[in-house]
Amino acid sequence: MGQASGKLIIACGALAREIQQLIDINGWTDVDVQCLPADLHNRPDQIPNRVLDKIQSNHDRYAHIFVAYADCGTGGLLDSMLEPLGVERLEGAHCYQFYAGSEVFKQLHDTEPGTFYLTDFLARHFDRLVMDELGLDRYPDLKQTYFRNYTRLLYLSQTETPELVTKARSAADRLGLQFEYRWTGFGELETGLDRFMVSAPMIARTT
Repeated sequence: MGQASGKLIIACGALAREIQQLIDINGWTDVDVQCLPADLHNRPDQIPNRVLDKIQSNHDRYAHIFVAYADCGTGGLLDSMLEPLGVERLEGAHCYQFYAGSEVFKQLHDTEPGTFYLTDFLARHFDRLVMDELGLDRYPDLKQTYFRNYTRLLYLSQTETPELVTKARSAADRLGLQFEYRWTGFGELETGLDRFMVSAPMIARTT
């Protein structure tokens, strides 16, 4: 078997489009991306094992592996799995934090804790991931159960796309929340991936 080479990004499917855009924009080469389903966010306890499976099935093929997930509701379990392997991930608790930037997100959260966040991906797939997954179309009364403590919907956009702004505003109306918009660009997703592409630490070999 040949020596492992190249780089692999194991990513949440919700970031696939943005990661490919960053690869194209920055001209990164010798890197592959493998994505796990975005709807794992509804079952975050499964994320660490699914990521581990990806690492173990690829660690003989790639010299460097990076995980494009934040903690994403795993309660530290993702970090506990990655640390012994020497595999790094994106910093932060969730994509809203690394898109907005840690300091800005803290300010946004402190200003209004009752905020429901959308990204480009969530605005694009709001019907499937929110309305359908939560059963809100079938059981409208659940809206009060899920969202009674929310006051606003804040759309953190990665691209300035009028169609997605319209979708996000419609989502706010359907949930009965005040709509706010903030363009973030790629935020710390770009800086995190850029650090990996430059430094690319070797990963620990597992049996």
